[in-house]
Amino acid sequence: MKPSNKRKTDNKGDMPLTGHLTELRNRIVVCIIVLVLGIMLCLSVSGRIINLLTDIGRPHGYHFVYLAPQELLLAYFRIAFIGGLVVAVPVIAYEIYAFCSPALEAGGKRAFLLAMVFGAVCFLIGVFFAYGIVLPFMLGFLMKFSTGMDITNNISIGEYISFLMTIFIIFGLIFEMPIISVTLSGIGILKPEWLLKGRRYAIVAIFVVAAVITPPDVVSQVMVAVPMIGLYELSIWLS
Repeated sequence: MKPSNKRKTDNKGDMPLTGHLTELRNRIVVCIIVLVLGIMLCLSVSGRIINLLTDIGRPHGYHFVYLAPQELLLAYFRIAFIGGLVVAVPVIAYEIYAFCSPALEAGGKRAFLLAMVFGAVCFLIGVFFAYGIVLPFMLGFLMKFSTGMDITNNISIGEYISFLMTIFIIFGLIFEMPIISVTLSGIGILKPEWLLKGRRYAIVAIFVVAAVITPPDVVSQVMVAVPMIGLYELSIWLS
């Protein structure tokens, strides 16, 4: 079911509140339907996705188990929900754009659309950066940390998936920094001069954040901090 692009308006050309609410409801229904279909699609390949995620840890000697009868099933559903959300994001973004576009001018529509597109691209870049670079180092370090201890490394698959999803979300949001900066600059909340003046403090804050979200080794912290500093500089240039 697709909402009609033709909006009912009154004599002044404005849509009444009930019309806005009806259109909003229809668009939400479309988003929910696409999300459910995406979840069903991803549920059929959840096993492959989990194997892909556990392949990051296996080269470092991780062995995965589930500690409760329902834990593996819940991991499947968690992966399916996140995957379905990713599948539905283009449709959700379009529905948001279509609902808001009549209230925007031509330049505002273009900026709104570009912000959504580049926001999604930056988020995916952050996820792939975490998957390909950060997580192998983090998992390797955490495994080496337990070397020499008489403790078996049987990792709960539920906890492992939660850990990876948290890292993916953190780095996806970190890579949104340029888009957020440009958006705030465009609406006048953030000025590029403030970013320039606060550069030295931002670099210190970046290293603090990198130390919090990574294991306590210098290599991981630098691997996280350097891209963040690059994104900060990019934010200044774009703003």
